[in-house]
Amino acid sequence: MTSSLAPPGYGRGVLIVVEHFWTWYRRNWRATAVSSVLQPLLFLLAFGVGFGSLVDRGGGAAAATGGVSYLVYLAPALLAVSAVQSAAFESTYPVLSGFKWQRIYHAMTAGPITPGQVALGHLAWVAAKMAGSGAIYIVVIALVGGVTGPGIVVSLLAAVLTGAAVASLVTAFAATVETEGGAFNVIFRFVVIPMTLFSGTFFPVDRLPAVVRPLAWVSPLWHGTELARMAALGRWTLFPALGHLAYLSALLAVGVVLATRLFTRRLAR
Repeated sequence: MTSSLAPPGYGRGVLIVVEHFWTWYRRNWRATAVSSVLQPLLFLLAFGVGFGSLVDRGGGAAAATGGVSYLVYLAPALLAVSAVQSAAFESTYPVLSGFKWQRIYHAMTAGPITPGQVALGHLAWVAAKMAGSGAIYIVVIALVGGVTGPGIVVSLLAAVLTGAAVASLVTAFAATVETEGGAFNVIFRFVVIPMTLFSGTFFPVDRLPAVVRPLAWVSPLWHGTELARMAALGRWTLFPALGHLAYLSALLAVGVVLATRLFTRRLAR
């Protein structure tokens, strides 16, 4: 028997994939609450409130932070960090599971949904989840005094763009993984953790040795952190901001193209 129902349009197909993830998440959100919400909040309390009080008391960090408290300086950076960490996690083992273990991607493409729609639906869901977690984070940092103005909302958009750029590239890589996911440990240990520590999150990049700084400059997290801080502190500089935006957008475009092609190649077997 053949179905008389017409296949959904491309955008509608992507939304159907997003709906699948939302249906699962609203029943199982507690399983990811620690990694997506509580972990960045613990970072904020430990470094921004706890360690930050020591930094502010010392008085020597005022020049590095631009004259604001360390909590205010750190808050938009942690917003970007939480987005990148969430993006990396959501685009590794869950993607491999969709191909190999649960095989939900195969089930989706058994109908009228295309592999490209599956890839874009996954990325759209990751972006939506980052935006929701980031909004909760903003409420908390506002309560503890880490918000100085409405620019923090633009910081959230910068963080989501940064996370989406990372998610697209990691998703493309995950689509090539055939083993049990041991390769993902390399990403977390040698990419995500160094990015977190040395991308201007906790201190300005110009405090790093000169030979190391270029590695920070190619990091998407550094570009996202700079954008988020510009917005949160109201210190926009046109050309640097456009450069950060162009870099992140280019990474996102490359990642989307690679992810859709690699999903298509793998699901067409």
